[in-house]
Amino acid sequence: MLIAPDIDPVAISLGPVKVHWYGLMYVAGFVGGWWLGRYRAMKPDSGWSRHEVLDLVFYLAIGVIAGGRLGYVLFYNFGYYLRHPLEIFFIWTGGMSFHGGLLGVMLALWLFGRHTRRPFLAVADFFVPLAPVGLFTGRVGNFINQELWGRVTDVPWGVVFRTGGPLPRHPSQLYEALLEGIVLFVALWLFSARPRPVGAVSGLFLLLYGVFRFAVEFVREPDAHIGYLALGWFTMGQLLSLPMIIGGLALIGWSYYGQRAQAA
Repeated sequence: MLIAPDIDPVAISLGPVKVHWYGLMYVAGFVGGWWLGRYRAMKPDSGWSRHEVLDLVFYLAIGVIAGGRLGYVLFYNFGYYLRHPLEIFFIWTGGMSFHGGLLGVMLALWLFGRHTRRPFLAVADFFVPLAPVGLFTGRVGNFINQELWGRVTDVPWGVVFRTGGPLPRHPSQLYEALLEGIVLFVALWLFSARPRPVGAVSGLFLLLYGVFRFAVEFVREPDAHIGYLALGWFTMGQLLSLPMIIGGLALIGWSYYGQRAQAA
């Protein structure tokens, strides 16, 4: 059994100005994605400039934050925020939905593609190998905040969180950091290193993230105010991941076979 480090969620305090670790993790994710994007843009055949990468990160930052927060409000705790509408803007306290953030990112990619006259899927294929960096830092932020922990367990690496009671729990934030961050990054980076049909990289991202998230939900504690949706194990996270799995498979199939059939 392990004890979660009791880290002050406020990293820097300068009088009334407080900088939270959770916010710093988002900044680290955007900076890391920007740096990797610049690296990819330096390749002779990338078709991207470093300035375009910076613009893309700006679009994505707005999409992630706005979509992630609104997704959490709508999908996970609508009743509470209906009673406390001002707290919608308190993003430093936590409460971001990946699936809402994904919708925000998709809108940002579409707007950026329209601005630069690039197809939506071409922009998405460039971006998704960079996304796991932000997913990794976001899950580390969840661990620091001691939120979104897993179910009670007796495994040797179970962690006692001060916010989760006296019993050890699965450190599901770290499971997701490993799968959605490190493993997903390696898979997408290697897969995108060679030319692929348009949409294939984006399809692989949707498929792998959906599978990883669906699997981790088996050991992640569901939100208390939602609980299980069905069967005593099916959660909101799994419900929202199913369309990603199906959509990822469909997009991969279309990228490899659908485009070829249209060209024939």
